Amino acid sequence: MGNEGFTNQEFQFRPPNPQAFARYMLTGIIVIALISAISSSYYTVNTDEKGVVLLFGKFNRITDPGLHLKIPFGIETVQTPKFTTVFKEEFGFRTLQAGIESRFEDKKYLEESLMLCGDLSVADVQWIVQYRVIDPKNYLFNIRDPQRVIRDISEAVMRNIVGDSSVDEVLTERRVEINDMVAAEIQKRLDYYNSGIKIEAVRLQDVNPPESVKHAFNEVNAAQQEKERLVNTARKQYNEVIPKTRGLAQQMIKQADAYAIERVNNAQGDASRFTQIYEEYKNSKEVTRRRMYLESMGEVLPTVEKKYIIDEQVKGLIPFMRLGEQENAKQ
Repeated sequence: MGNEGFTNQEFQFRPPNPQAFARYMLTGIIVIALISAISSSYYTVNTDEKGVVLLFGKFNRITDPGLHLKIPFGIETVQTPKFTTVFKEEFGFRTLQAGIESRFEDKKYLEESLMLCGDLSVADVQWIVQYRVIDPKNYLFNIRDPQRVIRDISEAVMRNIVGDSSVDEVLTERRVEINDMVAAEIQKRLDYYNSGIKIEAVRLQDVNPPESVKHAFNEVNAAQQEKERLVNTARKQYNEVIPKTRGLAQQMIKQADAYAIERVNNAQGDASRFTQIYEEYKNSKEVTRRRMYLESMGEVLPTVEKKYIIDEQVKGLIPFMRLGEQENAKQ
């Protein structure tokens, strides 16, 4: 064979050089450390986030969205809470899929939604709380479990306010007012804890009586709605009839006032005219008497169709006027 010329000593195993092995290991460790340092020395903050940098687990600074550097090897760590996102907590129900036609879980969460109202009625109250983070530092370090805190406070506040209201007020009359009151009270308590959370809105969703009395409750609501309809119809008729009647009454009063003023003015004018004539009559009786006679005749004669003037000096009257015939003809 061609290998017969080699001896066993030429194939003897030789251990590696310890110094070369140490150099290889050190080089590998350095390369790994460099890669780890480079990969852990920067971080990215998205546009809807804030970067909260911790130095040895203690708050150090807050950074804005973008690419930033930090001390590697876990000396500085970063948390990125959502800063502009509006979060939502649901009570009494759960949304499986949100959209144009949202799908909800069939399960009832009565331990959250079943409440006692101020009139001792029981109502199934479902609502949502919308909030966002406004102070990342307080949000991360002042409360241990923000979601649990918000849910506990929201449920306590809603039960307190619903307990001060009747079931009718919760169903219809005070829904908007209750939303505002609950939001304000939740915000007050969160501010007390310096939570860094702002409540955006509280919305009552479905408010229903328990299933066992729902049928009777719906009948009561139907009767109340019918009552409201009849009251509104009566108010409509009242608003149509009463103002019109009042207007006619005011018109008649104004007409009566105007008639009274006219009669008084005419009477005062006649009295003044009579007084003036009387003063003239006292000064010259004959002239005044004749003038009054002529004025009266001037008013009467134009209304007479035919006039017969007879001289008072005539002694015998010739019967040519045929007065009787004219009267018969008129009849």
